[in-house]
Amino acid sequence: MNRLPAMLFVFVLLAGASAPAMAIEEPQFEIIHVTDAYEIRRYAPYIVAEVDVAGDMGSAGNRAFRILADYIFGNNAPGEKMQMTAPVVSNAPSVERDSYTYAFVMESRYSLDTLPAPVDPRIRIVRKPAQIVAARSYSGRWTQENFLQHEVSLVSALTIDGHPMRSEPFLARYDSPFTPWFLRRNEVLVELDWQPE
Repeated sequence: MNRLPAMLFVFVLLAGASAPAMAIEEPQFEIIHVTDAYEIRRYAPYIVAEVDVAGDMGSAGNRAFRILADYIFGNNAPGEKMQMTAPVVSNAPSVERDSYTYAFVMESRYSLDTLPAPVDPRIRIVRKPAQIVAARSYSGRWTQENFLQHEVSLVSALTIDGHPMRSEPFLARYDSPFTPWFLRRNEVLVELDWQPE
């Protein structure tokens, strides 16, 4: 007798997690090359708020998210509330790391001059220049094993195709922790020393 309400709850949860209304702003880019293993994008400049946090992947991510969310939700000099954007970007997951850098992308309506100043001194505001980036998308849980599988595939394909990398791979997460793991959009990203073909 209680199965219908439970099924309705699951349906609403899944529909809400994947609804177009949940779409939020992302950095602007154009796709300039596509293969079965990755796509290459030309990103326009954008601004991030970033913080370094000690700990493993899970604990560092939780603390970094709270610090950065606090900033965009009003803990800044004018007390201005900003919109959440995507993705949340971090270093590649690794058991060797004892700290991670996490970044929130800022809304495009802001410049370095108009962006609210963080109150928390741990937060840095950084302007990312235009760059060429290789991206491999995947779904699933935010685990080191899941990331590593797709990182290896991306790096191997780029090496075979002769596209040298300018940075270490990093992780981009586009969905909230409440999104079911099988609906999550994740990406391995790496900046390239791109030479047009």
